[in-house]
Amino acid sequence: MSAVTSENLRPIGTPSEQLVAAARWRWFEFLFWGIAILCGLSMFAPMLGFNVPIIPSKMMLMSEILILGLLALSIDLCLGYAGLVTLGQGAFFGIGAYTAGLLAKHGAGVAPLSDPILGLLAAGLVAGFVGFATSFLVLRGSDLTRLMVTLGVALIVEELVNKLKDITGGSDGLQGVMSSPILGIWEFDLFGKTAFWYTLIVVFVCFWFCRRLVNSSYGYSLRAIKGNALRARAIGVPVNARLIQVYTLAAAIAGIAGGLLAQTTQFASPDMVAFHRSADSLLMVIFGGAGYLYGGLIGSVVFRIMQDFLSNITPQYWLFWVGVVLVLLVLFVRNGIIGLLSAAVSRSKGAGK
Repeated sequence: MSAVTSENLRPIGTPSEQLVAAARWRWFEFLFWGIAILCGLSMFAPMLGFNVPIIPSKMMLMSEILILGLLALSIDLCLGYAGLVTLGQGAFFGIGAYTAGLLAKHGAGVAPLSDPILGLLAAGLVAGFVGFATSFLVLRGSDLTRLMVTLGVALIVEELVNKLKDITGGSDGLQGVMSSPILGIWEFDLFGKTAFWYTLIVVFVCFWFCRRLVNSSYGYSLRAIKGNALRARAIGVPVNARLIQVYTLAAAIAGIAGGLLAQTTQFASPDMVAFHRSADSLLMVIFGGAGYLYGGLIGSVVFRIMQDFLSNITPQYWLFWVGVVLVLLVLFVRNGIIGLLSAAVSRSKGAGK
């Protein structure tokens, strides 16, 4: 048995150094965003004489995947880090979509009201405000109560969208949404090239902010609340205040995602606030793995591609196969796709020793 020395008892860095180490970017993160950038650069392949027939024709699909990933990221903030189960993110997504759509419609040609970036900020602020106003209801009761409350908020917002026809267009959707050029320079084109780069930059900025947040002392306090709220309160963490803050922030991010979809498609409809938005985004987090941030992004890629593929093969029964995959993941894979990859890496390291 080795002797215990001061060298053995030395702590691994100070708390601030440990936070810095946790926030350091890893190689696989550069790989993930590098692949996203390469997908965007593929649009220039035909100009350079390269034949890439699939990716340039799917620019709008890739933009939608990024937007859905941002929506899933907002759920992961609540579920994966604070332990807040929610089925109401679709409501904030739709609120952001209609806010950005209305601003684009009625502010068309009026600078700076017509700028898409201002529309995104307005979408985030309005959705965040509604999230803050309803967050006090979410704090009451257990997880099941919170689930029902968030679902109730989503259903109320959906019904308001259908009833306020003079503002939202009702079941026909919001017509006449015309997105102005970004910063007055870059116009949205028919093939979705500008939309993809615009979406990628916005999603990356939101992701970067959330990554900094969850790897800070604030983020670790959220994890403490998820692990044991009573113990977190006992050591001085303001549990209710933290839950209100993270729920409001997640609502704002969902609103930005909705604003992105309205601006890039130039349309807003009740489908954007429907219940399936919340359910699908929750599935994406489960597919990718909750509590990783990348889980929602990876889950959105897998879910949307799987949806596109299966709906072409079996248009009537594609949801059945999605359910089968979900059941298999829950039964045999812990923490989704990221959990599967982490287990594979751990096994490979163990085999190499």
